[in-house]
Amino acid sequence: MASYLGLYIEDNIIKYAKVSKVKEEFKIDTFGIKFYSNIKEAINQIVQETNSLKIPISVNLVNENYQYFSMFSQLSKNDLDKAIKMEFESYCTEKGYNPNFLETRYAVSDDPTTPEKIKVINISENTVELDKIKGNFEGLKLSNIVPVSMSIPNIADLNPKENSIIVNLEGKTTVTTMHGNCVFDIQTFDEGSSMILSNIIQKENSYAKAYDVLRNTTIYTSEETVTANFDDDEQAKYLEEILPVLYTVLNNVQKIVASSLEKIDKIYITGTLSCINNIDLYFQEYFGDSARCEILKPSIITNNQKDVNIKEYIEVNSAISLAIQGLGQGIKGISFKQDLLKMDLKDLFKAKPTTVKRKPKINKEFFKFDKKVTTSETWVLRACVVMVIFIFAYIVFSKILLGQIEEKKKETQNAITSIKNEISQVSKDTTTLNNKLTEYSTLIKQLNTINGKISDVTANKYLIPNLLEQIARSIDESVQITSISNPYDKHIVIQAQSSQYQGLGYFKTKLQINNILTNVVAGGSMKQGNLITVTIEGDLP
Repeated sequence: MASYLGLYIEDNIIKYAKVSKVKEEFKIDTFGIKFYSNIKEAINQIVQETNSLKIPISVNLVNENYQYFSMFSQLSKNDLDKAIKMEFESYCTEKGYNPNFLETRYAVSDDPTTPEKIKVINISENTVELDKIKGNFEGLKLSNIVPVSMSIPNIADLNPKENSIIVNLEGKTTVTTMHGNCVFDIQTFDEGSSMILSNIIQKENSYAKAYDVLRNTTIYTSEETVTANFDDDEQAKYLEEILPVLYTVLNNVQKIVASSLEKIDKIYITGTLSCINNIDLYFQEYFGDSARCEILKPSIITNNQKDVNIKEYIEVNSAISLAIQGLGQGIKGISFKQDLLKMDLKDLFKAKPTTVKRKPKINKEFFKFDKKVTTSETWVLRACVVMVIFIFAYIVFSKILLGQIEEKKKETQNAITSIKNEISQVSKDTTTLNNKLTEYSTLIKQLNTINGKISDVTANKYLIPNLLEQIARSIDESVQITSISNPYDKHIVIQAQSSQYQGLGYFKTKLQINNILTNVVAGGSMKQGNLITVTIEGDLP
């Protein structure tokens, strides 16, 4: 039975999972979350608590970068390595980086736009960061350092016929686009759990308490009523830190989905922020029927492990995926712990031992002459034999060479004819491309106009839930809202009724003082029985 300890490390928190493999089945032996101030002490405690002193460890990269290159699919492995190295050096020159201080790995994927090419996902990491990671595991069996964006698909139950996106909401957000079972694209964004937790810590003064706030927070769709574990004011206090970050993440994911050449069928949500209640419904509201949104549940969870709350497994998805990567699953050759194989040039140039064939013994009796041959005659005979052999060899090689020259002439002529035909075809293609370019430029302008309108609609859609939340906190107990409408742009019309003029006046004043609406006007007052109905109008700020 093989076992691996996966550690996902970011600022102040370590997620860990020890996974074992029996035949082709995986089992999670132990898992958890540890907050730390001293990273080395925390790692050693986890190793001791999980009894993993002799178990290999797999850990995530930190602050890695991704570059994308397009290569011909027919290149050999050696040629592909050389081509990627040249592209990366060109990238470093453009950015002003020193490639000697960067270590790289790469993975390849099919390019749907051009079948004869492949897409190269190049991963680069600063050697200083790598040395820092290795230094944290001194004396331990660190065997694997991989980017979590490449390992997270290991735990997803992917359909080869579907395209999906895995949104990993950890300290930073990574979005991994999958075409079937293959990684096609990786995007990283600074907005993530670190940004939210750092703001909550300013109010709670504890990383553990801030993390518990996320666990106990519920976000709501526009159709739900605000009912949370906290009272309204405290719930709103935390939602003010959470919702803007989630909204930015949603916009980034929407752009990735919109720019994808292939339809995205499913969106998986994982990471620290996936512990927020209803976050999958929050995503689904924005994507509608275009894609299914769901929390990423580890596909390796067996029936005998389902007695544990599945939410606890989901929180350590990143650590589980790193452990499974160490056990041989996922993309090969992307570990920054394993040294690249280097060829020993001495072996290529070792001289092979040669054997000297002995000349057969000559029967002297056969060459016996009556007259003894002098030394000068012997040398003349030898010279004649050499000249004959040389002339014969010259004639043979001349005929072979002339034949090859004739063949090359024919091949050259055929190549010239072919090139002329290709040049003619290229000229035709250039004309066609110029026509298509004009057409595509027009389409792009139209698409940009449509995208601008869509962005305006999305922004206005987000303002309404905030308005409802602010009204709920400002309305007087005696006032009842009968209708809210948005007739045009940001103009809001509110129908309210109350048995007291004071309540309606207090509500109108709150709307204006709290800057919930601007240009607030009340009118259309009408009294029926004990109820007074008033129309309040204003504009969203």
